[in-house]
Amino acid sequence: MKNKLLISALTKVTAGIVLVAGLIFLPAGDLRFWQGWLLMGILFIPMLAAGFVMLKKAPELLARRLDAKEKQSAQKGVVGGSALMFIAGFILAGLNHRFCWYTLPPWASIVGAVLFLASYVLYAFVLKQNAYLSRTIRVEEGQSVVDSGLYGIVRHPMYSATLLLFLSMPIVLGSVYALLVFLIYPVLILVRIHGEEQLLEAELAGYSEYKKKVRWKLIPFVY
Repeated sequence: MKNKLLISALTKVTAGIVLVAGLIFLPAGDLRFWQGWLLMGILFIPMLAAGFVMLKKAPELLARRLDAKEKQSAQKGVVGGSALMFIAGFILAGLNHRFCWYTLPPWASIVGAVLFLASYVLYAFVLKQNAYLSRTIRVEEGQSVVDSGLYGIVRHPMYSATLLLFLSMPIVLGSVYALLVFLIYPVLILVRIHGEEQLLEAELAGYSEYKKKVRWKLIPFVY
């Protein structure tokens, strides 16, 4: 099982590296686009490290994270919208570098990288606290409500982490225009949360009570 998981994970990561590099550097027309390399490094190096840790300690969790096939039509739309957002944002960032459009100062890219890595740490804590996390919306057999740790603060800490993670990407790339594209993501997350909570209330025992206990969905005292 582990060998199969390893091959599947490495295949997906390799495909991701090639795709992201192509989307960024081909429009940029310049391999000296250091912000592009910075994003590639902070995106894929921790991803590989986390993958090997999960493979060793929690292969079932890794298998769930590799499964990205949504069954609900609304969620398929969210996944498709997110894919288009990434494609458009990365291409715009590359073009931004090539044609010297309005670009954020170098220090902003460094700040963005720090925010990105901080969100990765937050994401790792979420994975540690909830063994049922998957990339698709579903309820596993024997699944129970997690209401402690970060889940005692907000109901969807994973999405809180990805919100910071994805919005920091265009900042790392130094592109204001890419950032405007990535602002679509909060809207997509709201749609996803709406569908997810409907499913959880219907199929996960105790989730309705959990909603009453933990009021905030993404950001404490805000939403």
